[in-house]
Amino acid sequence: MYYDFLAKIKNAGRAKKEAVFIPFSKMDFEIAKILVQKKYLTDVQKKNIDRKSFMEVKLAYRDGEPAISDFKIRSKPGRRFYIGYRDLRPVKGSHGLAILTTPKGVMENRGAKKIKVGGEYLFEIW
Repeated sequence: MYYDFLAKIKNAGRAKKEAVFIPFSKMDFEIAKILVQKKYLTDVQKKNIDRKSFMEVKLAYRDGEPAISDFKIRSKPGRRFYIGYRDLRPVKGSHGLAILTTPKGVMENRGAKKIKVGGEYLFEIW
């Protein structure tokens, strides 16, 4: 699930790792591509090792500190959290990012608001 993916990235950043291998899932891969676009990660690639698929995630650093300092899970399996585009607000004074799953695919809050689509509010990251 995406919360394991985020925790592994955050922990690898705190350990000053250059890259981390995470089991592949389509949703995690889409989230990682958004994080690469927004410069929270430098690169993500799908790798096959012994018939198993993994993502190689290369971490980004700003002034020696990890680009991802923390995250907050909003939608959980026990309690899903849906939001309309009118209710989308900036995260951490526009210094953060929110990720949603929408009928148009996985996207960040600014893009969802721009095309006027809401969905399941997965997490916030900063």
